[in-house]
Formats: sequence, C-alpha cells, structure tokens
Amino acid sequence: MIKKLQNHDLETSSQIYSVFQLSYAMEAEILDIKDFPPLKRPLESYLESTNDFYGYLENHELAGVVEVEPTDKYIDINSLVVKPKFFRRGIGRKLIEFTFNRFDSGLFMVETGIDNKPAIELYKKLGFKEIKQWNTDFGIRKILFEKRVHK
Repeated sequence: MIKKLQNHDLETSSQIYSVFQLSYAMEAEILDIKDFPPLKRPLESYLESTNDFYGYLENHELAGVVEVEPTDKYIDINSLVVKPKFFRRGIGRKLIEFTFNRFDSGLFMVETGIDNKPAIELYKKLGFKEIKQWNTDFGIRKILFEKRVHK
C-alpha cells in the first residue's frame, strides 16, 4: 500500500529518515563513495520539508519512500529509496508509477549517480531518457533523466 506520509510528524519523519539512511548507505557502497552527502541530511530537513513524501508499506512497515517536489514546469523526483531488506521486490517501480498517476504533469525529472546501475535500469525501463551528465563537487558523476507524458 502507498500512502502520503505526514513528514511534519516527528515519529513519521524519523521512520522516513531511517529508510533514507539505510538506502543511502547502500548507494554509497554502490558508488564507492566514503563521504556521501545524502547521508548527512539531518532529521530536521525531513520534518521541515515542503516536499511531498509517499511511502510504500509492507505489513505496516515503511519499506520505501519517494520524495517529490512539484514545480510549475515539472515534477522533480528528489529521492527514491527502498529499505535494503525490501530490495528487488518492485517497490521502487511501484512508487515511481504511483508518482506518474498522482501528479498531473507532462514532465518528470530524476537524477542519480552514474554508477547506480539498479536505479538507472529502473528509470530506463519506466521510460526516462538521459538528458545530461555532470561531475559534482563531492566526486560523484551524476546523470539526469526526464520522462515526458502526454496527457
């Protein structure tokens, strides 16, 4: 089941934070990065965020989260994280498909590290096209994708 998460609630935000930390620790390993900035994101940033958070629950446990930032021109999928014990179950795909259906937009954007093969494969399977690549100040090569939807 997917539901909107009330990130301004401390307990909910703590659960979101936990899933992000576990998932980003795995991503840092995949990217072979010791100092991974997403792991430094404090709990307060989730509590105070104006972005939308949607969670995938399995047996009442928060298994995955998509963080979405609607803009005037497109929907920015800021983050897609799945708790490692729930990897390879289609949760990331379900959260992205939910996002497509939830937001009435003709354009969706998402980015990830160039070496994050599982994420890149997922985005390509869901119809995202590569727009650009660049190097970050913290040593990660990133890739930006977009998906145009005709509504």
